[in-house]
Amino acid sequence: MRTTHLLYLHGFRSSPQSVKSRKMAALVQERHPAVQWWCPQLPASPQAALEMVFDGIAGWPQQAGYQSMAVIGSSLGGFYATAVAERTGCKAVLLNPAVEPARDLAKYIGEQTAWHNPSEHFFFEPRFVDELRSQHAGPLKTPGNYLAVIAKGDEVLDWREMTARYAGARIRLLEGGDHALSDFDTHVPEILDFLALA
Repeated sequence: MRTTHLLYLHGFRSSPQSVKSRKMAALVQERHPAVQWWCPQLPASPQAALEMVFDGIAGWPQQAGYQSMAVIGSSLGGFYATAVAERTGCKAVLLNPAVEPARDLAKYIGEQTAWHNPSEHFFFEPRFVDELRSQHAGPLKTPGNYLAVIAKGDEVLDWREMTARYAGARIRLLEGGDHALSDFDTHVPEILDFLALA
């Protein structure tokens, strides 16, 4: 089944202005204009973020599960994308996905700046850590629904933890690389092949 609806979820402190989301948006528009694309600006609250996402995709095709939709998630967005894919049964592409964000983001409680607009501030509250804990999707029901692009050179997340979390999935393990996947363009063909966009 071809993917007709594509959701992109950005990472912590990121936005729809990230390099990867803008590249994917332009690519979808240019090569697959019939595909519905949505990359929302996610609120800092994980619970509010996922509520927003599920409200937003409520009208998306649900015949045969959500098999005609797919989600791409980067970093914390990869954690959210896993929650979406586990609940809907859709395909997911994960770009250096966060595995234990409740643990990793606990040290970021307090005022934060937006990556693409440093003049924009938000407050990461202690309760958001508990929300992350409660949003953990648990073991993967269908590992074959996932493609994970994981860089051993990720300076933020541990590649071993990522590969263990997505055992059984299609994993593209990069010898070097970085958290931002600066060589993202080289992975686009495999991502597009996996997504099978309409």
